[in-house]
Amino acid sequence: MGAKILIVEDEEKLARFVELELKHEGYETDKAFDGRAGLDKATENDYDLILLDIMLPGLNGLEVLRRLQKEKSTPVILLTARDAVMDKVAGLDAGAVDYITKPFAIEELLARIRVALKLHLAETAGHQHDQEQTEGVLTWGPLRLDEPRHRVTYGTHEITLTNREFLMLKTLLSNQDIVLSRETLLNAVCGYDYVGETNVIDVYIRFLRGKIDDAFSIKMIHTVRGVGYVIKTWEGDNP
Repeated sequence: MGAKILIVEDEEKLARFVELELKHEGYETDKAFDGRAGLDKATENDYDLILLDIMLPGLNGLEVLRRLQKEKSTPVILLTARDAVMDKVAGLDAGAVDYITKPFAIEELLARIRVALKLHLAETAGHQHDQEQTEGVLTWGPLRLDEPRHRVTYGTHEITLTNREFLMLKTLLSNQDIVLSRETLLNAVCGYDYVGETNVIDVYIRFLRGKIDDAFSIKMIHTVRGVGYVIKTWEGDNP
């Protein structure tokens, strides 16, 4: 089942037409024909997107939007009259992600829905990533370092690391796009009281590359000559 979309529109024929088109595209739909019913449904249920007419009986769309923003972050596309410029501005200021003027071509509405859903999905993934980072989980593409469980995986593959290899990887992942010197890595991995050569770091880097870069045919750990090492932000299949 596709994304779930709430249609809040008092013109029942238009609402039904939009509903049929959305279902044809694989979306799950729900409808409300006045502002108060729309607000109740929007707050009581979880929708991926809301299509919200501005001119509604009961509560107008802008008031529905303002109240909804206090409860949820569901993306809203406003359906507006062609000449209602101030309503469009007020709607965007109130938190709507987009608007479309009536009458509209269904192809344009579908395109705007796809964009809004894609952006919301990316934003949600970003929030989830941030939450994971604060909970002791560091990620880099398919690679995941779970500090509380002392576990590293690449996709479905588990990677076995020694304590110092784990600390090395954690330090690099915690500082993505920052070049760390051998001395910095040495202090993080071996402690400030370590007495020995910094080239021990090169040994651990070689071990990590063997277990991750070479094992999965990727380029994760980069050497910056004369400075140290860095993990650059994941940018797709070939970072």
